[in-house]
Amino acid sequence: MKYQKDYASLQPKMYETKERIRKASRMYLLLKDYFSKYKIPLSELSVLDIGSSTGIIDNHLSRYFKSVTGIDIDKDAVVFAQKTFKQKNLKFKVDDAMKLSFPSNSFDIVICAQIYEHVPNAKKLMSEIYRVLKPNGVCYFAALNKFWPIEPHYNLPFLAWIPKKYAHHYLRLIRKGNHYYETIKTPQGLKKLCEKFTIIRYTGVILRNPQKYGFENQINSPLKRIFAFFISPISNYTAPTLFWILKKPIT
Repeated sequence: MKYQKDYASLQPKMYETKERIRKASRMYLLLKDYFSKYKIPLSELSVLDIGSSTGIIDNHLSRYFKSVTGIDIDKDAVVFAQKTFKQKNLKFKVDDAMKLSFPSNSFDIVICAQIYEHVPNAKKLMSEIYRVLKPNGVCYFAALNKFWPIEPHYNLPFLAWIPKKYAHHYLRLIRKGNHYYETIKTPQGLKKLCEKFTIIRYTGVILRNPQKYGFENQINSPLKRIFAFFISPISNYTAPTLFWILKKPIT
């Protein structure tokens, strides 16, 4: 597996301001909920966003946090972000998520939202996140679930379930690409990937109270809300995306 270094140019949704801001708001609401339990103001915390792409999410987050640094392997996306967003507490740079250029224990929060499946080695990614987090720091981890039958990058059924060599042919047949870069894991695989962290699971909490966490546009009817509530106890297996807070313990 190798990096897809031109991802944003192939995915127009990375430039869709409304949806990117909606995602940023969800991150803010969940992190606010977590840190409010410890009476820690977000305005005192530093953030690293891995896979920041065009910077729209980080620009929105910068109004709430002490500092936000966005990194991505996609040079064109980073240049766009640098030219577009100029807040003093906001920085963007080209960097490799598997070999971050920051010192150990640098950040209070690392955001890793639907990123693990894009990197050549997800284990190295998580080791680097662990390294740059301060003790007691947390990673906002939004992770695609392999048990969900529709592959969300291409909206194709069962794409993530079949061997890679056949997945490449599947994309070519449907004319949606030539190479399937992503590797999506099962919940058990994700748990093993994050074994160095303390895992706080938020998926079921979100399904039971979608409005509190900014998901009212997705769970937007009485029937959907009832369905979400009843599947929340088994959301680790049924949800398309798992939302976890990963805490770096003090050693």
